[in-house]
Amino acid sequence: MKFSELADYFEKLEATTKRNEMVALLAELFKNLSPEEVEKVAYLCQERLVPNYEKIEFGMSEKLVAKSLAKALSKDEEEVWTLYKEIGDLGALAQRYIGEGKGELEILDVYNRLMEIATTTGKGSIEKKTDRLAELFSHLSGKEAKYISRIVLGRLRLGIGDPTILDAFSYAYSGDKSLRPVIERAYNLCSDLGLVGFTLFSKGLDALRDFKVQVGKPIRMALAERLPSAEEIISKIGRCSVEPKFDGFRCQIHKDGDNIKIFSRNLEDNTEMFPDLVEGARKQIGAEKAIIEGEALAFNEEAQEFFPFQVTVQRKRKYEIETVMADLPLKLFAFDLLYVDGEDYTPKPYIERREKLKSLILPGDVIMVADSIITEDPKELNLFFENAIGSGLEGIVAKRVDAPYQAGARNFNWIKLKRSYKGELTDTVDLVILGYYVGRGARTKLGIGSLLAGVYDPESDTFKTVAKIGSGLTEEEWIKMKGLLDEIRVDNKPSRVVSILEPDIWVEPKYVVEVRADEITRSPVHTAGKDEGELGYALRFPRVEKFVRIDRKPEDATTVQEILEMYNMQKKVEVKE
Repeated sequence: MKFSELADYFEKLEATTKRNEMVALLAELFKNLSPEEVEKVAYLCQERLVPNYEKIEFGMSEKLVAKSLAKALSKDEEEVWTLYKEIGDLGALAQRYIGEGKGELEILDVYNRLMEIATTTGKGSIEKKTDRLAELFSHLSGKEAKYISRIVLGRLRLGIGDPTILDAFSYAYSGDKSLRPVIERAYNLCSDLGLVGFTLFSKGLDALRDFKVQVGKPIRMALAERLPSAEEIISKIGRCSVEPKFDGFRCQIHKDGDNIKIFSRNLEDNTEMFPDLVEGARKQIGAEKAIIEGEALAFNEEAQEFFPFQVTVQRKRKYEIETVMADLPLKLFAFDLLYVDGEDYTPKPYIERREKLKSLILPGDVIMVADSIITEDPKELNLFFENAIGSGLEGIVAKRVDAPYQAGARNFNWIKLKRSYKGELTDTVDLVILGYYVGRGARTKLGIGSLLAGVYDPESDTFKTVAKIGSGLTEEEWIKMKGLLDEIRVDNKPSRVVSILEPDIWVEPKYVVEVRADEITRSPVHTAGKDEGELGYALRFPRVEKFVRIDRKPEDATTVQEILEMYNMQKKVEVKE
């Protein structure tokens, strides 16, 4: 398929906010592509050339893309930059000034040229990137250049999330969404939408059913549900294993001989950031090939205690790694085993995975198996919980002893219980920033006064509002927040956002903040949990507890269903009191 035809599909996708229409358009597109084109288009829809866990990015700023456009248009750079400031979108600028017509390049040709740009490194690489992008622009129509500009800048703005693409794969292959569970299972095991699409359309459904765990490809992580008390946990799952809940970096460590990969909760490759964990994994994982999960925390050697998350997060950096590592060494508490030496452990019961993990981790200073107890006694669970809180940890996680590891799932196989404060929610929530309001009063000078934030609805692959947040940040943090948000501001409400409220500035759903509130209430103006003719849900007195969570993707945010469950738990607590 020619890239001009793909640009036509992108234009149709951009024009609709209806998810069913998006799925239908994508399904039609995938049916008309070769398997290799399906793979590449799946990545391009994510504004990428490879899956998230591979470190290939364009590395081009607005200035550089504008420079490429100037070269392609034979215009002065300053003139193009001035035009961009007037229009506010380099894609729209490219479409307007390159003009109509049809480009003749095939999708795979465009993809290969983009890959060449992204992988250009070394001396003079910036100039080479701008020259190559300019040369690509010269072969494109205005519409094609619009979407290439946005892909390179990570601002495609089609409103397509992973679930939408998974549904589209199913419709394209079978005409309905009946294959979604099989397709999603494969995706959960490999975290690679392109590979899933290529396999489905080249080798068929049986090949997807045969997908296996592979060392080096991150498995989408299992997540925990919430309950408000030890009694309800035992009532829900009975005899269970109970572990401390650490407040650090969730890590999935892949060992293949001496080759170590460390993936974050949002599936980014963080290996280079944590050389101490890499060395610990080489020495302490007693297998040739293995995948383990755990939580990494910064450790205060002098006080023999763990630093809070705000300190631990300083370890997540690209520069001065060795210096910070010396001041903030990491300890990894391993709590699950997913694979070892040719055997997939994800289908095995938790208790079996745990026992194998204990025998796998060798003595050392970096990795240790998290403490645990097995109990069906709420009092014993509560005592373990209080000990965890007394040690400065977040709480506990209870796990069904007979449950498999369900990649990508959030269910009651794992249940978290965190410290509660009388009159407050039992837990914090992770919210996606959807927009902001300009400052009023004392914050007028800052240009930002409050945030519009929402939760994720996986059923519709959208973000729904649940709070306006105006407290919890220092003046310095508000200034920093505005800088981050202005880089992703958009003229109109993003297609994946469902909102009655209208902030002064809309932004792409990208950044996640951790928020605490007094309670959840019903609301006529917020859309989380709002059905036709009914009220939605809102946070009362929300405040930011942790600045932008770099370890969270927007789809990792608290879900609408979790808000409903927390509201119901809150009512139970009120009744007991």
